[in-house]
Amino acid sequence: MSEFIEQRSAIKFCLRNDISPSETLRMLQNAFGDQTLSSKGVYKWYNEFKAGRESVEKNVVSNRPKTSTDEHHVKQVTEMVLQNRRLTIRDIADSLGISFGSARAILKDELGLKNVNSRLVPKTLNFFEKDRRVNICETMLSDYQNVMKRIITGDEIWIYAYDPETTDQSSANRAEDEPKPKKPRQSRTKIKVMLTVFFDY
Repeated sequence: MSEFIEQRSAIKFCLRNDISPSETLRMLQNAFGDQTLSSKGVYKWYNEFKAGRESVEKNVVSNRPKTSTDEHHVKQVTEMVLQNRRLTIRDIADSLGISFGSARAILKDELGLKNVNSRLVPKTLNFFEKDRRVNICETMLSDYQNVMKRIITGDEIWIYAYDPETTDQSSANRAEDEPKPKKPRQSRTKIKVMLTVFFDY
């Protein structure tokens, strides 16, 4: 770490003496060998010192208190999230007048929350639909018990009222000077039934 500080000080010295960045890099390579900063790093620090930077430390830590992540803001964020779980970090930051980073730090570090996507399910059933399915299953187990014992395997598939044409099905013979055929975009029909097949012995 001390070698990097020395190199950054040397870069600042070369800038003050009107030495070009390429020549600065060559001088550093002669002095530090394999421990020299990368060429990208040398040019980066050279430009930062040229823009007016004075410190050679990599990270200048601010002594300002972290007012945006205090207990008051944590409580406000907690209340907002409990009322609406779909609030984004930007929504919270704009509502409370804090930075995006502070809002994210409160959610992640203070509250231990993270944004997750909803899990897709075939269908959300209400209480009556769930109860009806349970009754049907119980009826099948009681009335068709002997049949169920004979079943080896089964399969199911959705049967649609119609399927859109494939590219091969809609192809047609055309001469080179004839325009290509056109067809409207089609989607699979919403009318469908479930076909269930069981195999027994």
